[in-house]
Amino acid sequence: MKSATFRIISTLLAIGISSLIVYALSHAGKSTKGPIENVMIYTGEAVKDFEQKAIVEQREEKREDKLKWFQPYTLSRKMLEHPGKILLGAYDNETSESYESIVTLEDSLKTAFPLIHIYCAWGSKKEERFPTDQVKNIISLGSTPVITWEPWLGDFTDEDYPDGHKPVEPDRNGMKNVVAGIYDAYLIKWATQARKIGRPLFVRLGHEMNDSYRYGWGPQNNAPQDFVAAWQHVHEIFEKEGAKNIIWIWSPHPAYEFREFYPGDEYVDYIGTGTLNYGNVATWSQWWTFDDIFSKFYDSVTTYKKPIMVTEFGSLAVKGNRAEWYADALSSMPTDYPMVRSIIFFHYSKDNTTTQQTLDWYIKNDKPVTTAIIKEIGKWKQ
Repeated sequence: MKSATFRIISTLLAIGISSLIVYALSHAGKSTKGPIENVMIYTGEAVKDFEQKAIVEQREEKREDKLKWFQPYTLSRKMLEHPGKILLGAYDNETSESYESIVTLEDSLKTAFPLIHIYCAWGSKKEERFPTDQVKNIISLGSTPVITWEPWLGDFTDEDYPDGHKPVEPDRNGMKNVVAGIYDAYLIKWATQARKIGRPLFVRLGHEMNDSYRYGWGPQNNAPQDFVAAWQHVHEIFEKEGAKNIIWIWSPHPAYEFREFYPGDEYVDYIGTGTLNYGNVATWSQWWTFDDIFSKFYDSVTTYKKPIMVTEFGSLAVKGNRAEWYADALSSMPTDYPMVRSIIFFHYSKDNTTTQQTLDWYIKNDKPVTTAIIKEIGKWKQ
Protein backbone atom coordinates (compact mmCIF):
# COMPACT_ATOMS: atom_id res chain seq x y z
CA MET A 1 0.00 0.00 0.00
CA LYS A 2 2.84 2.35 0.85
CA SER A 3 4.52 1.88 -2.55
CA ALA A 4 1.22 2.42 -4.39
CA THR A 5 0.62 5.65 -2.48
CA PHE A 6 4.15 6.80 -3.26
CA ARG A 7 3.64 6.16 -6.95
CA ILE A 8 0.35 8.05 -7.05
CA ILE A 9 1.77 11.09 -5.25
CA SER A 10 4.94 11.08 -7.37
CA THR A 11 3.03 10.87 -10.62
CA LEU A 12 0.59 13.62 -9.62
CA LEU A 13 3.52 15.84 -8.66
CA ALA A 14 5.21 15.30 -12.02
CA ILE A 15 1.97 16.01 -13.88
CA GLY A 16 1.43 19.17 -11.83
CA ILE A 17 4.89 20.52 -12.59
CA SER A 18 4.53 19.80 -16.32
CA SER A 19 1.11 21.48 -16.37
CA LEU A 20 2.53 24.65 -14.82
CA ILE A 21 5.32 24.75 -17.39
CA VAL A 22 2.90 24.30 -20.29
CA TYR A 23 0.54 26.95 -18.86
CA ALA A 24 3.38 29.46 -18.62
CA LEU A 25 4.61 28.76 -22.13
CA SER A 26 1.11 28.90 -23.62
CA HIS A 27 1.08 32.65 -23.02
CA ALA A 28 4.18 33.19 -25.11
CA GLY A 29 2.24 33.28 -28.38
CA LYS A 30 1.98 31.17 -31.50
CA SER A 31 5.65 31.62 -32.29
CA THR A 32 6.52 29.25 -29.48
CA LYS A 33 4.46 26.36 -30.85
CA GLY A 34 7.60 24.30 -31.44
CA PRO A 35 9.02 24.78 -27.91
CA ILE A 36 5.62 24.12 -26.35
CA GLU A 37 5.28 20.91 -28.32
CA ASN A 38 8.79 19.90 -27.27
CA VAL A 39 8.04 20.63 -23.62
CA MET A 40 4.83 18.63 -23.83
CA ILE A 41 6.75 15.69 -25.25
CA TYR A 42 9.55 16.09 -22.72
CA THR A 43 7.27 16.40 -19.70
CA GLY A 44 5.10 13.55 -20.89
CA GLU A 45 8.13 11.31 -21.17
CA ALA A 46 9.37 12.59 -17.78
CA VAL A 47 6.11 11.47 -16.19
CA LYS A 48 6.45 8.04 -17.82
CA ASP A 49 10.07 7.78 -16.69
CA PHE A 50 9.18 8.85 -13.16
CA GLU A 51 6.38 6.30 -13.02
CA GLN A 52 8.67 3.67 -14.55
CA LYS A 53 11.29 4.09 -11.84
CA ALA A 54 8.63 4.01 -9.13
CA ILE A 55 7.27 0.73 -10.49
CA VAL A 56 10.68 -0.91 -10.46
CA GLU A 57 12.42 0.63 -7.46
CA GLN A 58 9.57 0.15 -4.98
CA ARG A 59 9.49 -3.63 -5.45
CA GLU A 60 10.67 -5.87 -2.63
CA GLU A 61 12.92 -7.88 -4.93
CA LYS A 62 14.43 -5.47 -7.41
CA ARG A 63 14.32 -6.39 -11.05
CA GLU A 64 17.94 -5.36 -11.59
CA ASP A 65 19.04 -7.95 -9.03
CA LYS A 66 17.22 -10.70 -10.91
CA LEU A 67 18.88 -9.59 -14.15
CA LYS A 68 22.37 -8.98 -12.83
CA TRP A 69 23.58 -12.08 -14.69
CA PHE A 70 22.30 -10.54 -17.95
CA GLN A 71 24.13 -7.21 -17.75
CA PRO A 72 27.22 -8.36 -19.71
CA TYR A 73 24.85 -9.47 -22.51
CA THR A 74 23.36 -5.97 -22.85
CA LEU A 75 26.74 -4.70 -24.04
CA SER A 76 27.75 -7.61 -26.26
CA ARG A 77 26.36 -8.55 -29.67
CA LYS A 78 28.30 -11.79 -29.55
CA MET A 79 26.75 -12.87 -26.25
CA LEU A 80 23.23 -12.02 -27.43
CA GLU A 81 23.74 -13.94 -30.68
CA HIS A 82 25.09 -16.97 -28.85
CA PRO A 83 23.65 -16.87 -25.31
CA GLY A 84 24.59 -19.51 -22.80
CA LYS A 85 20.95 -19.98 -21.86
CA ILE A 86 17.55 -19.45 -23.46
CA LEU A 87 16.61 -15.79 -23.14
CA LEU A 88 12.98 -15.17 -22.22
CA GLY A 89 11.03 -12.08 -23.15
CA ALA A 90 7.54 -10.75 -23.73
CA TYR A 91 5.40 -8.38 -25.71
CA ASP A 92 2.44 -6.83 -23.89
CA ASN A 93 -0.07 -4.52 -25.61
CA GLU A 94 -0.50 -2.44 -22.45
CA THR A 95 3.04 -1.03 -22.50
CA SER A 96 2.40 2.28 -24.25
CA GLU A 97 2.49 4.27 -20.99
CA SER A 98 4.73 2.13 -18.78
CA TYR A 99 6.08 -1.40 -18.50
CA GLU A 100 4.12 -2.26 -15.38
CA SER A 101 2.14 -4.89 -17.30
CA ILE A 102 5.39 -6.62 -18.28
CA VAL A 103 6.61 -6.54 -14.68
CA THR A 104 3.26 -7.98 -13.53
CA LEU A 105 3.62 -10.83 -16.02
CA GLU A 106 7.15 -11.42 -14.75
CA ASP A 107 5.84 -11.59 -11.18
CA SER A 108 3.27 -14.22 -12.19
CA LEU A 109 6.06 -16.31 -13.74
CA LYS A 110 8.60 -15.61 -10.94
CA THR A 111 11.19 -14.35 -13.40
CA ALA A 112 12.53 -11.19 -15.05
CA PHE A 113 12.68 -10.97 -18.84
CA PRO A 114 16.04 -10.21 -20.48
CA LEU A 115 14.13 -9.22 -23.65
CA ILE A 116 11.17 -6.88 -24.12
CA HIS A 117 9.42 -6.81 -27.48
CA ILE A 118 7.77 -3.77 -29.14
CA TYR A 119 6.28 -3.07 -32.57
CA CYS A 120 7.00 -0.08 -34.80
CA ALA A 121 5.65 0.72 -38.29
CA TRP A 122 7.30 2.75 -41.04
CA GLY A 123 5.83 6.16 -41.77
CA SER A 124 5.75 9.88 -41.10
CA LYS A 125 3.81 9.87 -37.83
CA LYS A 126 5.58 10.64 -34.56
CA GLU A 127 5.03 7.08 -33.31
CA GLU A 128 6.66 5.74 -36.51
CA ARG A 129 10.02 7.35 -35.85
CA PHE A 130 12.75 5.37 -34.15
CA PRO A 131 11.23 4.56 -30.70
CA THR A 132 13.98 6.24 -28.68
CA ASP A 133 12.00 6.66 -25.46
CA GLN A 134 10.70 3.09 -25.43
CA VAL A 135 14.15 1.71 -26.17
CA LYS A 136 15.78 3.78 -23.43
CA ASN A 137 13.10 2.76 -20.93
CA ILE A 138 13.64 -0.92 -21.73
CA ILE A 139 17.39 -0.51 -21.31
CA SER A 140 16.88 1.34 -18.02
CA LEU A 141 14.93 -1.71 -16.81
CA GLY A 142 17.99 -3.85 -17.49
CA SER A 143 16.61 -5.57 -20.60
CA THR A 144 17.40 -5.53 -24.32
CA PRO A 145 14.77 -4.32 -26.82
CA VAL A 146 13.40 -6.49 -29.62
CA ILE A 147 11.77 -4.27 -32.26
CA THR A 148 9.45 -5.69 -34.89
CA TRP A 149 9.79 -3.08 -37.65
CA GLU A 150 6.90 -3.22 -40.12
CA PRO A 151 7.43 -1.62 -43.57
CA TRP A 152 3.88 -0.39 -44.12
CA LEU A 153 4.30 2.36 -46.70
CA GLY A 154 0.87 3.97 -46.59
CA ASP A 155 1.66 6.34 -43.72
CA PHE A 156 4.27 8.36 -45.57
CA THR A 157 3.03 11.76 -46.73
CA ASP A 158 3.51 13.40 -50.14
CA GLU A 159 6.40 15.43 -48.71
CA ASP A 160 8.34 12.23 -48.03
CA TYR A 161 8.55 11.36 -51.73
CA PRO A 162 11.27 12.92 -53.92
CA ASP A 163 8.71 13.99 -56.54
CA GLY A 164 6.22 15.18 -53.93
CA HIS A 165 3.58 12.63 -54.92
CA LYS A 166 2.58 9.63 -52.86
CA PRO A 167 1.67 6.55 -54.96
CA VAL A 168 -2.02 5.61 -55.04
CA GLU A 169 -1.09 2.15 -53.72
CA PRO A 170 2.19 2.61 -51.84
CA ASP A 171 2.50 -1.07 -50.89
CA ARG A 172 2.05 -2.31 -54.46
CA ASN A 173 5.61 -3.15 -55.56
CA GLY A 174 6.67 -1.13 -52.52
CA MET A 175 9.84 -3.13 -51.97
CA LYS A 176 11.10 -1.99 -55.38
CA ASN A 177 10.69 1.60 -54.22
CA VAL A 178 12.66 0.79 -51.08
CA VAL A 179 15.50 -0.49 -53.26
CA ALA A 180 15.21 2.59 -55.50
CA GLY A 181 16.00 4.78 -52.50
CA ILE A 182 12.59 6.46 -52.16
CA TYR A 183 12.63 5.96 -48.38
CA ASP A 184 16.35 6.44 -47.77
CA ALA A 185 15.92 9.68 -45.81
CA TYR A 186 13.62 7.89 -43.34
CA LEU A 187 15.91 4.87 -43.14
CA ILE A 188 19.04 6.98 -42.58
CA LYS A 189 17.35 8.89 -39.74
CA TRP A 190 16.18 5.62 -38.16
CA ALA A 191 19.64 4.09 -38.47
CA THR A 192 21.29 7.18 -36.97
CA GLN A 193 19.00 7.10 -33.94
CA ALA A 194 19.55 3.36 -33.51
CA ARG A 195 23.32 3.85 -33.62
CA LYS A 196 23.15 6.53 -30.93
CA ILE A 197 21.66 4.03 -28.47
CA GLY A 198 25.12 2.54 -28.27
CA ARG A 199 23.93 -0.93 -27.25
CA PRO A 200 22.85 -4.01 -29.17
CA LEU A 201 19.24 -4.02 -30.36
CA PHE A 202 17.26 -6.78 -32.05
CA VAL A 203 15.35 -5.67 -35.16
CA ARG A 204 12.81 -8.01 -36.76
CA LEU A 205 12.31 -6.44 -40.17
CA GLY A 206 9.30 -7.21 -42.40
CA HIS A 207 8.18 -10.34 -40.55
CA GLU A 208 6.07 -13.04 -42.23
CA MET A 209 7.00 -11.71 -45.66
CA ASN A 210 5.93 -15.06 -47.17
CA ASP A 211 2.28 -14.70 -46.04
CA SER A 212 0.09 -13.56 -48.96
CA TYR A 213 -2.83 -12.44 -46.81
CA ARG A 214 -1.75 -10.03 -44.10
CA TYR A 215 1.11 -7.63 -44.80
CA GLY A 216 1.81 -5.04 -47.45
CA TRP A 217 5.34 -6.32 -47.96
CA GLY A 218 4.06 -9.84 -48.71
CA PRO A 219 4.05 -11.76 -52.02
CA GLN A 220 0.63 -10.42 -53.04
CA ASN A 221 2.39 -7.07 -53.61
CA ASN A 222 6.05 -7.95 -54.16
CA ALA A 223 8.16 -10.61 -55.83
CA PRO A 224 10.38 -12.52 -53.37
CA GLN A 225 13.53 -11.17 -55.02
CA ASP A 226 12.30 -7.62 -54.42
CA PHE A 227 11.80 -8.31 -50.73
CA VAL A 228 15.31 -9.75 -50.57
CA ALA A 229 16.78 -6.73 -52.36
CA ALA A 230 14.89 -4.35 -50.05
CA TRP A 231 16.18 -6.17 -46.94
CA GLN A 232 19.73 -5.99 -48.26
CA HIS A 233 19.31 -2.29 -49.09
CA VAL A 234 18.10 -1.46 -45.56
CA HIS A 235 20.91 -3.51 -44.03
CA GLU A 236 23.51 -1.74 -46.18
CA ILE A 237 22.19 1.69 -45.17
CA PHE A 238 22.56 0.75 -41.51
CA GLU A 239 26.09 -0.47 -42.12
CA LYS A 240 26.96 2.74 -43.96
CA GLU A 241 25.54 4.85 -41.10
CA GLY A 242 27.58 2.91 -38.56
CA ALA A 243 24.57 1.22 -36.90
CA LYS A 244 26.44 -2.01 -36.36
CA ASN A 245 24.65 -2.61 -33.05
CA ILE A 246 21.62 -4.11 -34.83
CA ILE A 247 21.01 -7.86 -34.56
CA TRP A 248 18.85 -8.64 -37.60
CA ILE A 249 16.02 -11.18 -37.21
CA TRP A 250 14.60 -12.74 -40.38
CA SER A 251 11.18 -14.08 -39.41
CA PRO A 252 9.06 -15.95 -42.01
CA HIS A 253 5.67 -17.54 -41.37
CA PRO A 254 6.15 -21.25 -40.61
CA ALA A 255 3.13 -22.35 -42.66
CA TYR A 256 4.35 -21.13 -46.07
CA GLU A 257 7.36 -21.69 -48.31
CA PHE A 258 10.09 -19.27 -47.24
CA ARG A 259 13.48 -20.12 -48.72
CA GLU A 260 13.22 -17.74 -51.69
CA PHE A 261 12.76 -14.84 -49.23
CA TYR A 262 16.05 -15.45 -47.42
CA PRO A 263 18.34 -12.38 -47.76
CA GLY A 264 21.60 -14.31 -47.29
CA ASP A 265 23.80 -15.32 -44.37
CA GLU A 266 25.69 -12.02 -44.28
CA TYR A 267 22.43 -10.09 -43.85
CA VAL A 268 20.80 -12.22 -41.15
CA ASP A 269 21.88 -12.81 -37.55
CA TYR A 270 18.86 -14.66 -36.12
CA ILE A 271 16.03 -16.76 -37.54
CA GLY A 272 12.67 -16.02 -35.95
CA THR A 273 9.11 -17.21 -36.25
CA GLY A 274 5.84 -16.89 -34.40
CA THR A 275 4.38 -20.06 -32.88
CA LEU A 276 0.79 -19.37 -31.87
CA ASN A 277 -1.95 -21.90 -31.20
CA TYR A 278 -5.35 -20.42 -32.11
CA GLY A 279 -7.38 -23.47 -31.16
CA ASN A 280 -10.54 -23.58 -33.24
CA VAL A 281 -11.37 -19.86 -33.30
CA ALA A 282 -11.45 -19.85 -37.12
CA THR A 283 -12.17 -22.25 -39.97
CA TRP A 284 -8.46 -22.41 -40.79
CA SER A 285 -7.34 -23.34 -37.28
CA GLN A 286 -7.55 -26.24 -34.88
CA TRP A 287 -5.87 -27.25 -31.64
CA TRP A 288 -2.23 -27.69 -32.62
CA THR A 289 0.60 -28.51 -30.25
CA PHE A 290 3.78 -26.48 -30.26
CA ASP A 291 5.52 -29.37 -32.04
CA ASP A 292 2.78 -29.45 -34.71
CA ILE A 293 3.44 -25.80 -35.52
CA PHE A 294 7.18 -25.54 -34.99
CA SER A 295 9.02 -28.80 -35.57
CA LYS A 296 8.91 -28.90 -39.38
CA PHE A 297 9.97 -25.27 -39.61
CA TYR A 298 12.79 -25.89 -37.13
CA ASP A 299 14.12 -28.82 -39.16
CA SER A 300 14.14 -26.65 -42.29
CA VAL A 301 15.90 -23.58 -40.87
CA THR A 302 18.61 -25.34 -38.88
CA THR A 303 20.48 -25.62 -42.19
CA TYR A 304 21.11 -21.86 -41.97
CA LYS A 305 23.08 -22.45 -38.75
CA LYS A 306 21.68 -19.33 -37.10
CA PRO A 307 20.34 -18.96 -33.55
CA ILE A 308 16.54 -19.14 -33.47
CA MET A 309 14.05 -16.91 -31.66
CA VAL A 310 10.42 -17.89 -31.10
CA THR A 311 9.23 -14.34 -31.68
CA GLU A 312 5.56 -14.78 -30.71
CA PHE A 313 4.92 -17.68 -28.33
CA GLY A 314 1.45 -18.39 -27.03
CA SER A 315 -1.79 -20.33 -26.94
CA LEU A 316 -5.44 -19.39 -26.60
CA ALA A 317 -7.67 -21.23 -24.16
CA VAL A 318 -10.12 -22.43 -26.82
CA LYS A 319 -11.12 -26.11 -27.01
CA GLY A 320 -7.99 -27.38 -25.32
CA ASN A 321 -5.84 -27.38 -22.21
CA ARG A 322 -3.37 -24.53 -22.62
CA ALA A 323 -1.53 -25.29 -19.37
CA GLU A 324 -0.61 -28.62 -20.98
CA TRP A 325 0.23 -26.80 -24.23
CA TYR A 326 2.79 -24.58 -22.51
CA ALA A 327 4.15 -27.45 -20.42
CA ASP A 328 4.66 -29.66 -23.47
CA ALA A 329 6.25 -26.82 -25.42
CA LEU A 330 8.75 -25.91 -22.73
CA SER A 331 9.52 -29.30 -21.24
CA SER A 332 11.78 -30.47 -24.04
CA MET A 333 12.84 -27.14 -25.51
CA PRO A 334 16.57 -27.29 -24.62
CA THR A 335 16.93 -30.90 -25.77
CA ASP A 336 14.62 -31.14 -28.80
CA TYR A 337 15.28 -27.61 -30.13
CA PRO A 338 18.80 -26.70 -29.02
CA MET A 339 19.16 -23.90 -31.59
CA VAL A 340 16.30 -21.97 -29.98
CA ARG A 341 18.06 -19.32 -27.92
CA SER A 342 15.20 -16.89 -27.25
CA ILE A 343 11.45 -17.15 -26.57
CA ILE A 344 9.09 -14.15 -26.55
CA PHE A 345 5.71 -14.56 -24.85
CA PHE A 346 2.90 -13.03 -26.91
CA HIS A 347 0.84 -11.35 -24.18
CA TYR A 348 -1.90 -9.53 -26.04
CA SER A 349 -5.24 -8.92 -24.31
CA LYS A 350 -7.16 -7.40 -27.25
CA ASP A 351 -5.87 -8.98 -30.44
CA ASN A 352 -8.06 -8.25 -33.46
CA THR A 353 -5.32 -8.48 -36.09
CA THR A 354 -6.10 -11.98 -37.35
CA THR A 355 -9.79 -12.76 -36.89
CA GLN A 356 -13.03 -10.80 -36.58
CA GLN A 357 -13.07 -11.80 -32.93
CA THR A 358 -10.99 -10.03 -30.31
CA LEU A 359 -8.63 -12.63 -28.92
CA ASP A 360 -7.12 -12.73 -25.45
CA TRP A 361 -3.63 -14.22 -25.15
CA TYR A 362 -3.11 -13.08 -21.55
CA ILE A 363 -1.82 -15.71 -19.14
CA LYS A 364 -0.77 -13.71 -16.07
CA ASN A 365 -4.00 -14.50 -14.19
CA ASP A 366 -4.28 -18.09 -15.40
CA LYS A 367 -2.82 -19.95 -12.44
CA PRO A 368 -2.62 -23.42 -14.06
CA VAL A 369 -0.70 -21.90 -16.99
CA THR A 370 1.72 -19.83 -14.93
CA THR A 371 2.33 -22.78 -12.60
CA ALA A 372 3.11 -25.03 -15.57
CA ILE A 373 5.52 -22.50 -17.07
CA ILE A 374 7.35 -21.93 -13.78
CA LYS A 375 7.71 -25.67 -13.31
CA GLU A 376 9.08 -26.37 -16.78
CA ILE A 377 11.56 -23.50 -17.10
CA GLY A 378 12.77 -24.41 -13.63
CA LYS A 379 13.88 -27.78 -14.99
CA TRP A 380 16.08 -26.32 -17.73
CA LYS A 381 19.74 -27.09 -17.28
CA GLN A 382 21.74 -24.76 -19.49
